[in-house]
Formats: sequence, C-alpha cells, structure tokens
Amino acid sequence: MIIKKGVSLFLIALAFTFTQCKNETYQTQSTAQTTAPAATATAEKEYKYETVPNDPLNARIYTLDNGLKVYLSDYEEAPRIQTYIAVRAGSKNDPADATGLAHYLEHMVFKGTSELGTMNWEKEKVELDKIEALYEKYRATKDEAARKKIYAQIDSVSGVAATYAIANEYDKILSAIGAKGTNAYTWVDQTVYVNDIPSNQMERWIELEADRFQDMVPRIFHTELEAVYEEKNRSLDSDGRKVAEVINTALFPTHQYGTQTTIGTIEHLKNPSITEIKKYYNKYYVPNNMAIAMSGDIDFDKTIRLIDKYWGGMEKQPEPTFNVAQEQPIQQPIVKEVLGPDAENVSIAYRSPGINTKDALVVQMISNLLYNGSAGLIDLNLNQQQKVLQSYAYDTPMKDYGTFRMTGMPRQGQSLDQVRDLLLQQLDMIKKGTFDESLIQAVVNNDKINTMKAYEDNSNRADAFVTSFIYEMPWQKFVTRQEEFASITKQDVMNVANKYFNNNYVLVYKRTGKDPNAQKVEKPAITPVAVNRDAQSDYYKQFMAKEVQPLQPVFIDYKKDITETSLKQNIPLLYTKNKDNGLFQLYYILDMGTNNDQKLGMAVNYLKYLGTDKYTAEELQKEFYKLGTSFDVFSSGDQVYVSLSGLDENFEKGLNLFESVLANAKPDQQALNDMVAGILKARADAKKNKGVILQQAMVNYAKYGAKNPFNTVLSEKELKAMKPQELVNIIKSIPTYEHRVLYYGPRETDNLVATLNQGHMVPAKLKPVPAEKVYTEIDFKEPTVYWADYDMVQAEMLFLSKSVPYSKDIIPVVRLYNEYMGGIVFQDLRESKALAYSTYSFYSPAAKKDRANYLVSYIGAQSDKLAEAMAGMQALLTDMPLADANFQNARAALRNSISTERITKAGILFDYERAKKLGLNYDIRQDVYQSANSMTFDQMKEFQQKYVKGQPQAILVIGSKDKLNFKALEKYGKVKQLDLKTLFGY
Repeated sequence: MIIKKGVSLFLIALAFTFTQCKNETYQTQSTAQTTAPAATATAEKEYKYETVPNDPLNARIYTLDNGLKVYLSDYEEAPRIQTYIAVRAGSKNDPADATGLAHYLEHMVFKGTSELGTMNWEKEKVELDKIEALYEKYRATKDEAARKKIYAQIDSVSGVAATYAIANEYDKILSAIGAKGTNAYTWVDQTVYVNDIPSNQMERWIELEADRFQDMVPRIFHTELEAVYEEKNRSLDSDGRKVAEVINTALFPTHQYGTQTTIGTIEHLKNPSITEIKKYYNKYYVPNNMAIAMSGDIDFDKTIRLIDKYWGGMEKQPEPTFNVAQEQPIQQPIVKEVLGPDAENVSIAYRSPGINTKDALVVQMISNLLYNGSAGLIDLNLNQQQKVLQSYAYDTPMKDYGTFRMTGMPRQGQSLDQVRDLLLQQLDMIKKGTFDESLIQAVVNNDKINTMKAYEDNSNRADAFVTSFIYEMPWQKFVTRQEEFASITKQDVMNVANKYFNNNYVLVYKRTGKDPNAQKVEKPAITPVAVNRDAQSDYYKQFMAKEVQPLQPVFIDYKKDITETSLKQNIPLLYTKNKDNGLFQLYYILDMGTNNDQKLGMAVNYLKYLGTDKYTAEELQKEFYKLGTSFDVFSSGDQVYVSLSGLDENFEKGLNLFESVLANAKPDQQALNDMVAGILKARADAKKNKGVILQQAMVNYAKYGAKNPFNTVLSEKELKAMKPQELVNIIKSIPTYEHRVLYYGPRETDNLVATLNQGHMVPAKLKPVPAEKVYTEIDFKEPTVYWADYDMVQAEMLFLSKSVPYSKDIIPVVRLYNEYMGGIVFQDLRESKALAYSTYSFYSPAAKKDRANYLVSYIGAQSDKLAEAMAGMQALLTDMPLADANFQNARAALRNSISTERITKAGILFDYERAKKLGLNYDIRQDVYQSANSMTFDQMKEFQQKYVKGQPQAILVIGSKDKLNFKALEKYGKVKQLDLKTLFGY
C-alpha cells in the first residue's frame, strides 16, 4: 500500500471546471423507475440524489439511510469503473501513543474476513485472540529479555494461525475478475481504497467490498508488520521524506499534522496493538463516515440499488468528531538542517489556511503565479534564466490547515542562502504586486484546460469525489470553485500573500552528508508462515461460481482506427479524432536521437532558453501560456519528439509560434554557458541519487558493458567548447530530416492537412535520417554480482538475465507468466517470509525487434536480511512453485483484463508506433486473448525452464559498504565493485 504525500492528491481534484456553474443550489431528484424490479425489497425503493447544474462530471450524489455517501459519474470510455472507497480518517486520528495505526489498519483491511481468507475460522480465531493478547502483553513489557520471549510466543502462535489462513485471497479475487490498480493510501485526513474494475463485475465487487469493510480480520499480522517496518526504512532512506517531516513538525508543533507521521514512530511500530487497531476501525469505519466514489461505465439506478442492497445493512454509528488543535503564529523563521546522501537543496515552507477557506483558494493561485511549469515567476526568473539549477513551488491544502512550499537546488558554487534569497524575492514580487495582471487570467485558462484533460480519465473524475467528501466540501461548492477561482483579483493575491507569507516560515537546509541521527527499524526474529497457495475458502468458491455476462474485447484495427494521409513532401500524417473536447496533441517524430549525435540532446535542451527574432525567451513562454498551448522537444537515444498541445481554437496561432521557434531561434552565449554549468552540476547531483545509480547506471553497465548509452556523454571539455550557432543549426535542421506527423484532435482531415501544409515549414527535399547507432548487448557468460556503495539503511537488489530476441510467438505465455509470478513473489517474499515491502519479478519483452528480452527481479530489504532475500528470490526463479489456484486466477485475470481494456484517443497512435518498432502490423493483444484459455501450466513451466531457470545473471546491489554481507554475495558469483566514475563516465 502507498502513503499519498505532497501535492499529487490535489493537482487534479482541485483543478477548476471548464463550464461555469450559473446556479449555486443543488437540484434534488429521484431515480426513475425505469428498470425491472429485482426480487429484493430494495428494488421498490426510491432513491433521491443531488446534482449540480453545469457539472462537467454530471454527477449524482446519494446518501443512504445509514449515512453512506455515494458519488456516481457515467463516463463510458471503456467497460470499466474506477472506484474509491474513502474513510474520513487518517493519521491525524491516530492515538498519540499509537501512531501509524491508521496506516497499518489500511494494510489489515486487505487480509480478508471471517469467511474470506480462512480455511477454518473457528480454529483460526482462537489463535488470533491469543496473538492479540500477547501483543498487549508485549507492549506493556519493558524488559528486553522478557520481550524477546513474548515475541517468540507471538511468532510461534502466528505460525499456527497461518495454517488456517489463506494469504492474499482478496487480491486473488480482484485479479481474477480483471481488476487493476488494487491499492490503498493513508494520509493525514483520509484512508482511501482503490480499484479499477470491469463494469460487468460491479455487483460482485460491491458485495465483496461490503463484506470486507464490515468484517475486518487482522490476520497474518506480524509478517505484514515487518513489511511496514521495511516501508519505514524506505522512508528513512529518503532525504525528501525526511525534509517533509521536519517541515511539518516545525509548522505544526501542536496539531497532529506535525506531531505525528503517517507511518508512525519506530517506538510505536515496535509496540503495535491489535486492540487499538480494532478500536480505530470500529470508531471510524462506519457508513456515515465513509463514501463510495465511482466513475465509468455506470447505470445510475442499478448501481445505487446494488450498493444499498449490500451496504445498506451496515449500521450507522455516532459520527466521529475531531478537535482541531489551534496553532500559534510563528514569530520568526525556524531554521532546520537535514543531512543525507542526496544532492543539496533548500526549502521554505509556510503554514496556510484549511482547504475550505477562500484564502486557501488564493494560496493556490499564488502557487500557480509563482510556478506553473511555463510562465510563473519562478519558471521565468529562476529556471528559464538559469539562476538556480532547479526550483519550484506548490501548495498542499488539507482539512484543518495547509502548507505552501518553495524549494530550490543550487548551481555549482552557489550557496543555499543565495537560492533562499532568490526564492524569497519571487514571493516578494507577489506581495508587492510587481507581476503582470494578465498572468492571473492565463493561470485560470490553463487550469480549465488541465481539468478538461484530467476529466478524460475516470481516476481523476472519481478522485474529485474523494476530495469533496474527505474535506466535507459540498459538491456544489466543489463545482463552483472554478467561478470563485476566476474571480480572484490581483489585490486578493497581494492581500493573502502579505497576510500569510512573512518571516513566519520554516527554512530547511538539505545538505549532503552522513546523518548522525540515522535510524532503522531492527529486524525481529520471524519464522516464515504458510500461505496455503492452493487452498480456497468456501466464500471464494461461491464468489467465483457466480456467473456474469462476459464482455467482448475490442482490439485496435490500425487501418480503420487511424487515418493515414500525407502532407507536402510526402510527410506521413497519422490522425485520430478527438470527439470529447476541444484539445489537440501534435507530434513531429524523427527516427534519430542522441545515439547518433550527443549534440542533438544538447541542442534540444538549449532551445528552451532561447528567444527568436521577434520574442525573447521569456516572452515566448508567456505567449504559449496565454494561448493555452505548450511545446516541447524531447530526444531519446533513437528518436526526437517535437510536440505541441493545447486548445484547438488556438491551433494556428500556436503552430505558427511553434514553427517560428524551430526556424528562428537566436544563439545566446550566456544561456549556453549557464546551461553547460547546469549540466555539470546536475551530473554531480545524479551521482548522489541511488535510484539513478541502480536503475540506470548499473543496469546499463550490466546490459552493454563499460561503454553504454547511459555513460556515453559529452566530456566537460566538449561541453565548454560548444558554440551557440552550432546548436542552433542543429535545432533548425530538425524539420529538414524525414519525419512523420501524429495528430489527435477535433479537426477534420482536410482542414488539418491544409493548416499543416501552410504552417509546417520544411525544405523542398527532406534528408534521410542517419543510420541508428546500436549498442551491442553483451552476453552474461558467468554469474556476476556488481555492487555500489551508498549510505542507506536498506539494500536494494536487481537480478538481471539476458534472454532471447523479441518474438511475438512467446508473448502470450510471457503475459501469463508475469501475471502468475507477480502474485507468487509477493506471497512468498512479503506475506510468508516478511523479507521486503517492495519486490517484483517479470519477464520484460524488448521494445524493438532484434533486441533482447530480459528477466528483471527486484527486492529491497534491510541490509541484515540480504542473504535471506537473495536466497528467497533465487529459489522462486529456479523452482517456480506450482499453485493451481494462482494459475487459474492468472489465466482469468489475463482474459478479463484484455476484454475490458480499451486503447483510445492518442493512445491508438502511440500503440501503433510501438507495434511498428516490433515489426507488428496488428494489435498483439489478440494473440494473448485467444491463447489465454488454452494455455496450460505445463506450457508456462516449459517457458520458465527454458528462459528463466538457471539463466546467467548479473546481480546488481546498492547499499552501505559497512552493512552489506559480502560472504552472502559471493555465493552468487564473482563480486565486483563499480565506482561512480566507471558508471557515469565522468
């Protein structure tokens, strides 16, 4: 499960609707009796619902008799439904002496019920009651020797209890019916459970969820607790999370937003209480404190009747209350320091008002005026002018308070105080009103566009409901916030900025260095528990026996679904029509990239800092932003993408501006000097990022050797010798090479062709693209363990095996193997052995024909679990467990997933691009779907023995040198340390 942090929850849900609401009152209606009465009494019931005029989601909001809120939106992009079940309680509701409880309860809700996930509930319950009592005794005991004895009892009884349990049975059901994205997150104000389900499985899902939320059983407790320990250790290895925690602690010394964290303290994690978890569950997981949010292929009347049928019997309880702690004003800057291995940065954070206030909306406007990725003050004055390496600002609204934060990373030789001053200067401009007032309207317009894009996705639509419910914001208010946002004036902005943003900030210096206060959750002694893979509860059998109307898959027909024509000079144009709204996406694609010429990547990056003969670089960004359009140029190893997107009504203006940038970019020596200095600093910072080291540098080294696509870069000398005109010439040459154009938008073909023929500037004859430079993938002749030193609590490992070149013939069995092994790996390494929070294994098909497939397996664990973790993963790769129940689930999941999956919109064009790289002229999912039912376990086992078992491996390990078990590593091959200069090429 994930913990949802930062601004991501609000970027979509708090964007503003495109259609303004003219009437601010709810419309109350009743469901029409249009469906045939069902056999149950609820079929005759009349359901009242609320709507809001001009609501872009056309939502209906119901409230059941027991207080359960139900938000529904019908958006039939595919025969699927995005669902969220929201509980209005999060980590702020944790008892002060049991922090992390809400998050751990979230994990427990996935463990089943007294019927689901058990072979013998009566016998299992006896052992679970013993475990609960032992944990209370353990929690009350201080003597370490006595605690160890009690924990040994817990471990022993847990082993007995597990013999009656069936691990992951809930997940098996969801997988079998074709659900995707099954997950949950806990944050300060909420706990939310996520599923994307096929629409024909709706009744089964509603029943299943009603059962698990009314009958939570905390089984397989101590191994799951160990997974939470690992999650805590991952947070302790994250400098970003440590900075966020320091900020919240300083901003909220009284409120739970700062006094307790979502994962919880180490001390509380080491002393869990099942009793307290049950109390929390009984208090907050009640219908009048919960909501079901659904968007997708929905029949309103049928859906609400089914929800009432299965959830209506859940008893209403006293509504939980929460007393908001009142924070005192911060009188002067609070200065903190965080040490860790990542690159240095500085953050300035302020306390802001709660989400339901008008001032919170103005704070969001201020955030966008400062940083919107294009034309904010920070975008233009700091990032675009390269005064810092990188900087940004964002607001995080919450129920009781909010936060506003600015963060910057220094250039080489620049102090953190200098970055701090630059950030504060931008905020001071907001306070004084020294910014163009037209920027406010541009922010409003671009938020409308972003919302239009967001509401093309059911997850964003349903998430808007979650925001409305969690923050007790009536849907009418949520919908009309766009109108309120658009009414914000420059004076409003200045008033709010001066009211909240003074010397009352928290200043955090994130410096590179060893953290003297580094902590970790110690590994307890845990005996692996049985997972009973082949067992099935009676509940499971009855559930899976229920028949549903099957859905038929819809595959892409590239010839029918894509209009192919040509522009002048025979430039291919591939087109799909946007029938939903007035937005477009345009791409010029060249089959050449940085593998051909490293300077191409330099030129592409240089472009964002350049003006033209008519506009400065800053003016260009403002013009695009005012038009509601954005452009980008991106280069990979083998392709260049030039893109333009936005409002189709401004397509011609955007296209002309876009083309003028490519044709008339003006060289700028200072911009190049600053960019080169920035590249060199970014390179140094990349060597401090463990994700880059493992997932990019070490993987490329293993695949291609010491000289590879990742570390083939221009030297410092070559960078500094670069001439502005040389890079501008490369930019101007991009449209002179053979390329193709992709368009997704509302235009008719003839109009589009005419507009592009007039606006797309190309020479009379296009040059052929140069032959691609291909890096040879090396064979793994002998098992080797590569390791890199990094100051961290955990150790992370990637197991890499090179396989055969891409072949469409094995794709069906590959998909089945991945579906099967995903569940097996999770069950064994996390559920049974408690070795990791995050672990996976999959066979990865190549992205291009004639390139090799790879087997990729990952596990992140405490360093003292290294030997067990490696042995556990290797055992699964060598001897794939046979679990018939898992296999049948994997087959069903594959078919159900494909039958309800719809590739639409611009996705059709890019699926075609992907297929062409593999030498395919049809949708490969057809082969997978047709083969799924007939494939046998023996076929999958044959694949595993041929392509997985015993294949030579490169094992990549990153961890702290003084914590790694090198004797354990030596068992798996020759051990070789990789230094950062070798990995990065500089």
